[in-house]
Amino acid sequence: MNPSSQSLADIFNDLPEKDQTTLFEFAEFLKSRAPAPISKITEPLGILRPEEESVVAAIKRLKKNYPMIPQKTLLNETSEFMMQHMMQGKKAKDVIDEMEMLFENKFQMSMGTTQSGDTQ
Repeated sequence: MNPSSQSLADIFNDLPEKDQTTLFEFAEFLKSRAPAPISKITEPLGILRPEEESVVAAIKRLKKNYPMIPQKTLLNETSEFMMQHMMQGKKAKDVIDEMEMLFENKFQMSMGTTQSGDTQ
């Protein structure tokens, strides 16, 4: 581990759990602004949804499951879903259901098809 990585890890470990979450979310935000590598994967990976899952874990799972979708195209929507859950009290299950549909729709659009399989 290089010195700056070690320093960041030390800072992270010294923070309370709530602040660790905030730092991690900020790092994810910064990462989302960085140029995304082009994925060679053209189909969803089929990562199954666990019975119990947080909204943050669902976002991570869906990003892994759909690596072909540029993360920048999802930033506004996923942020909105997170706000609905955290600020408006919308149930995690409902938010995750809607995020699943969002990711699938973005995938279908990137492939030039609609949900019914028709070409646009």
